[in-house]
Amino acid sequence: MQEVRGVIARGKGAPVEVTTIRVPDPGPGEAVVRVQTCGVCHTDLHYREGGINDDFPFLLGHEAAGIVETVGAGVTDVAPGDFVILNWRAVCGTCRACLRGRPWYCFNTHNATQPMTLTDGTPLAPALGIGAFIEKTLVHAGQCTKVDPSARPAAVGLLGCGVMAGLGAAINTGQVGRGDSVAVIGCGGVGDGAVAGARLAGAAKIIAVDTDPRKLEWARGFGATHTVNAKETDPVAAIQELTGGFGADVVIEAVGRPETYKQAFYARDLAGTVVLVGVPTPEMTLELPLLDVFGRGGALKSSWYGDCLPSRDFPLLVDLYQQGRLDLDAFVTEEIPLDGVEAAFAKMHTGDVLRSVVVL
Repeated sequence: MQEVRGVIARGKGAPVEVTTIRVPDPGPGEAVVRVQTCGVCHTDLHYREGGINDDFPFLLGHEAAGIVETVGAGVTDVAPGDFVILNWRAVCGTCRACLRGRPWYCFNTHNATQPMTLTDGTPLAPALGIGAFIEKTLVHAGQCTKVDPSARPAAVGLLGCGVMAGLGAAINTGQVGRGDSVAVIGCGGVGDGAVAGARLAGAAKIIAVDTDPRKLEWARGFGATHTVNAKETDPVAAIQELTGGFGADVVIEAVGRPETYKQAFYARDLAGTVVLVGVPTPEMTLELPLLDVFGRGGALKSSWYGDCLPSRDFPLLVDLYQQGRLDLDAFVTEEIPLDGVEAAFAKMHTGDVLRSVVVL
């Protein structure tokens, strides 16, 4: 058992606080990781505001990189001293999705079984089963993906959630191909990840859509060939005009709202693909003419975590980063201390940052 500092949310909407947390020694299949960096993701804000569930208090943070400190019995894939990115979908290998060769859809992902607690013994609910706004965290060993130790932790740690979700929405879910036209609606961290993924995949035209001119400029930096300000222009008409009147081959919706999903649906070409990677809230509903769903053909897909397989995708993407072919550094707007998370949430609301990253 160790006592370390970490960031918790005690109740809905309450400011987060840094406090002392007890981290158990790793049991069978578990690992303790010394966290080096952790990105501040919108999902953490959702947890604090009660938008995920009400299992307070939460230990926030999940977009992390660090060094394995100790491992429990039976752990063979990672060892003390390994540099790892944490992931929130440690696949089981035995469920029906895994046995069908689709482990990125694993229905029985692993987390640590022992709880981390406050000093009075109150168990904490770790965000996405990780909880990484903390000096050391306890996770399932399968949540640790070993990567090149010379990579910059603040940059590659972002593959743990938002950037991977966007990259994977383009490459894995949308299966963007060479010469395709792609539109991305919503250009925050996930949307810009999708822009970067479309560029990596060889898309000929990448249209970024947002209402914030700053975000559109960021998207250009990641590879957007065209931008559309949805406050000034109808994005469906603009995307169609930029694609010869047809619509894009793949449209990635990175907002998670019915209005923007409808835009994505009508902005795609016949037999095109819509990918929903933005996360809706529980009360949202969608209404579309069923004849349009039938008549336009193609595919309507949802992307879970970019349909990634961490053991396959994280090392590959880190290698591309090290080669200078994937600019993960550009996602890092600022580096902050552990007690800077609340201020980072405020900057997220105003759109001043792409990613704030806690550096421990």
